[in-house]
Amino acid sequence: MALVIGEPAPSFTLPADGGRSVSLSDLKGKTVVLYFYPKDDTSGCTKEAQAFNGMRDAFEAEGAVIVGVSPDPVKSHDKFKAKYELGFDLLSDEEKGMLEAYGVWVEKSMYGKKYMGVERTTVLVDEDGNVAKVWPKVKVPGHAEEVLEAVKAL
Repeated sequence: MALVIGEPAPSFTLPADGGRSVSLSDLKGKTVVLYFYPKDDTSGCTKEAQAFNGMRDAFEAEGAVIVGVSPDPVKSHDKFKAKYELGFDLLSDEEKGMLEAYGVWVEKSMYGKKYMGVERTTVLVDEDGNVAKVWPKVKVPGHAEEVLEAVKAL
């Protein structure tokens, strides 16, 4: 399913680090930077998390919250968040329902072998809960800065 700019973002309630759960409805009234990443504590995912974390104050100054989502279990998120002192929620979608709803659980290929995995994607959700912008197949360098500019433009 492709997300449509201006349409409501698919709702979700997922377990978060620290034994809590987070719902899209909990975040209504805020701009939400939803970034989907393949795996905790891997090179690219760590760089992306650190980039967003390093700019957290700038996002918060614009009224935006950052939320990371991967299929890793909450226990893995807790370790990842503690190791890199990440100051935003990491949601666990082990069932892949949200990942599928946002169109980021896709067939991938490495060394000729096909498998299912997360396509690194960021979705910007506006204060009304609508999709404002989508960045598919994200390349990490400079991405957090690009997302911040889009948040400022809302």
